[in-house]
Amino acid sequence: MLVGITYDLKEDYLKAGYSSEESAEFDSIETIDAIEESLRLLKFSTVRIGNVQALVTYLAQGKRCDLVFNIAEGLRGMCREAQIPALLDAYAIPYVFSDSFVLAIALHKGITNMILRQSGVPVANSHIVSSIEDLSRIRMTYPLFVKPVGGGTGMGIDANSIVNNAEELRESVLRIREQFDQESLVETYLSGREFTVGITGTGSNARPVAVMEIIVDSASDQGIYSYHTKQQYKQYARYQLASGAIADECCNVALSAWNVLGCRDGGRIDVKADSNGNICFLEVNPLAGLNPVDSDLPILAGLAQISYHELIGRIMESAMKRIVGAYT
Repeated sequence: MLVGITYDLKEDYLKAGYSSEESAEFDSIETIDAIEESLRLLKFSTVRIGNVQALVTYLAQGKRCDLVFNIAEGLRGMCREAQIPALLDAYAIPYVFSDSFVLAIALHKGITNMILRQSGVPVANSHIVSSIEDLSRIRMTYPLFVKPVGGGTGMGIDANSIVNNAEELRESVLRIREQFDQESLVETYLSGREFTVGITGTGSNARPVAVMEIIVDSASDQGIYSYHTKQQYKQYARYQLASGAIADECCNVALSAWNVLGCRDGGRIDVKADSNGNICFLEVNPLAGLNPVDSDLPILAGLAQISYHELIGRIMESAMKRIVGAYT
């Protein structure tokens, strides 16, 4: 079976003049090398395709592959992660990870929160701010937390994301609009412990890989797992496996969110405790980073004694089960 690999290569965007933060979600060549090595160890043939423009060229030349391993984040618009899956849908080419509909919804943190809240998944109270006028309708108790509705890898999150009054809230919303040209998500600040849950599988076959607690040094952005913290994680963050009742609660919330949203094959759900210790959904990562050294999903798998190769194998096993049923 020939597996095409689609991705956005970070160095290409840096060379084109994009900043480090604008390119933060994109992948290094080391990640592509590691994925390809694992796929070949799993007895798949591979071809590197690249980003959405490269895929358009590939398809226009009449080339085809049997399956696409898609980790492309896209560059522009709120449907950027859905672009390659939608194109592959049009050509009836199956692919690994969530479909275009799920990726489009999951990128918008505010809509994701609304869907999960209506489905009974515990989520912090939140409000989507499209304009400064929207701030007058917010009736939430400070402190609040402000972030871009469509950011990833901690983009737009720093010490100023925690706001304690109306003026700080206004400044944060304006900063996000100016820097990212996005709406803001304003939510009740969850002050408790933070965890991420790795998941592989689809639907009733979805299983947690492990639960990892993220402990951030207060010297880095008030202890927030921010863009800066993630870039300097070896200095400012510490990771450890969680167990017992707290891990069980994290898994229950994460798997509920995973299945309500319809996520597939592999990814992460981030959760955080409120001031009373109750675990709440924080964010979904249906295209979780797969750098074998620096990405949270491989890190937590490694802590659980699951090798990178085995992690990719579990993801591919889920995809193949789906595809055999859907494409035969």
